[in-house]
Formats: sequence, C-alpha cells, structure tokens
Amino acid sequence: MADRTVDCKVRGPAAALEMIEPLALQLSGYFYFFGAKGAFLLQLGRKKEAHTAFNRAIALANTPAEAAHIRLHLDRLMLEGAPKGT
Repeated sequence: MADRTVDCKVRGPAAALEMIEPLALQLSGYFYFFGAKGAFLLQLGRKKEAHTAFNRAIALANTPAEAAHIRLHLDRLMLEGAPKGT
C-alpha cells in the first residue's frame, strides 16, 4: 500500500483518482474515500465534482471534527469561485 501512495504522489492526482475509483462501490459509506476523492478532484480543477464529493464526506462524517475539516475544503472552494473584490 505504501508503494501505491508514493506512486500517486509522484504521478499526481489523476493517477490517485484512477486508483481509488474502482473502490467507489465498496467504500460508498466511507468518509475518507469521499474526502480523498474531493481533494484529488480539487487538485485537478474539477471543482463541481470536488464540491459533490466533499458534501458526501460531510454527510458521512462520524464526528464534528471530521465534518469541520471537510468544510475547510469547501470554504476554500467557495472563495476560489467568488468574484474578485468580494
């Protein structure tokens, strides 16, 4: 598993997303899957899809701290999409 993690760091978020996508069905109830997916999508500039993944992660969060962590990503996403000067 560590080899795959290093490989994804080297090859980038597209490779990481490609690696986790086949696990979507098995991990559909897992908070961390959607958090990671959202982070990879955000790195790829796929903001709408990242927003959806982060919202799913929040819905699956087991603690307020987990939800707050994902909300930070959503807040950043909203700020990046806001018109300049607001």
